[in-house]
Amino acid sequence: MFFLFLLICCSSFSSDSRAADYVKLPVFRQSPFPTAREALAFDSVRLSFFSSSSSISNASASHPPPPAALSAPVVSGASSGAGQYFVDLHLGTPPQRLRLVADTGSDLVWARCSACRDCSRHPPVTAFFPRHSSSFRPYHCYHPACRLVPHPRSSSHDAAPPCRRQPLHSPCRYRYSYADRSSSAGFFSRDIATLNSTSAGILRLHSLPFGCAFNVTSPAGSEAPRGVLGLGRGPISFPSRAARRFGDVFSYCLMDYTLSPPPTSFLLIGAAAHTTLAPKNLSFTPLLTNPLSPTFYYVRVLGVSVDSEPLRVDPSVWALDHATGIGGTVVDSGTTLSFVPEAAYHEIVRAMTGRLPPAAIVRGPPEFDLCVNASAEATKRVPRLAFRLLGGTELAPPAGNYFIDAADGVRCLAMQPVSAAGPGFGVIGNLMQQGFLLVFDRRAHRLGFSRTGCTDA
Repeated sequence: MFFLFLLICCSSFSSDSRAADYVKLPVFRQSPFPTAREALAFDSVRLSFFSSSSSISNASASHPPPPAALSAPVVSGASSGAGQYFVDLHLGTPPQRLRLVADTGSDLVWARCSACRDCSRHPPVTAFFPRHSSSFRPYHCYHPACRLVPHPRSSSHDAAPPCRRQPLHSPCRYRYSYADRSSSAGFFSRDIATLNSTSAGILRLHSLPFGCAFNVTSPAGSEAPRGVLGLGRGPISFPSRAARRFGDVFSYCLMDYTLSPPPTSFLLIGAAAHTTLAPKNLSFTPLLTNPLSPTFYYVRVLGVSVDSEPLRVDPSVWALDHATGIGGTVVDSGTTLSFVPEAAYHEIVRAMTGRLPPAAIVRGPPEFDLCVNASAEATKRVPRLAFRLLGGTELAPPAGNYFIDAADGVRCLAMQPVSAAGPGFGVIGNLMQQGFLLVFDRRAHRLGFSRTGCTDA
């Protein structure tokens, strides 16, 4: 596996000028933002089972200190139409602009593809046209890199289609399924990604592995995804391909979705960006690895408090069981709401209810257990929530990160309980992450966060 990782990850990265400092890509959010009930429905489906590709093992390699970094803007919008964020990627020769979901919960970079010759019927940024790229190359099914993606099964038996060892008619076919029951199937390929660095102008990332998807499915009632920028920890993710050359660090800041016009968020790739821009008061907590789900970014929650009072929750309910893969807490850009162990959830609801004036509590949608009047006065009285993390740090988001507009004049607690019988792990969703600069320092296996770094990102 180490050889395979080097094979696809260590091809050349060229610049039209001097070495870049980092790349900064804008991130966009979905508009309009989903309602609380829509977000809950999509999140529940997404968490109902793991991605079928999460068994791809995480590869590691040592590299010399990287000279530069990459950065790109991030936009909100989920692969299935929930509250995810999008980023623009320019792929091919000449470059074609694609708008992809930025997803820390998956590895594969893929785009919807079309074999059209006259492609004028396709709206901008919605499809990649391999016929129009002179640098597009599909991997062959016998290429070692083809072993890094899951393959479709034959309709007649539970085996992958046969591979003919010849250059023609032997593409590497893949099928990648997501926890929200959407899927992407097509040819595992490679092409040139063109990126704008902050100091060196145009950078070209050669042989970027990606899925050229000719068959895309989505759950009933949701819009079919157009593509995903996989930011997970597996060997075929975008950070594994690009960030390893630039320090194996990436970060993003998701701005408040309620602001109008929405401020631009950014995805930054490379250690140089964080050496230059990261605030001095970054807090760090270790990133843990689940050997049964190596794609995800796990953190260790030790406890929770409401208005600075620690709640009586057994610390073991937050723990990750490495033998079964159950438990732990994942930081996920593709989930809107946050999910906590059932025992902790009930204590949070009880503590908050006891601290709110009875007149502030109102009836909301039945899916939510605690709702308040959305008036400014009631909102000011929302108890303060904080999570104690491994490493002596505390994640203390503002109330707007854990209360969401659920109906006219009603805001509800944007959290849900999770038990071992369900998805089996907690989630810090993108709503809880708003306004924080999150730094995924993969080389040091730690997550940095700060409320003061977004304006500089």
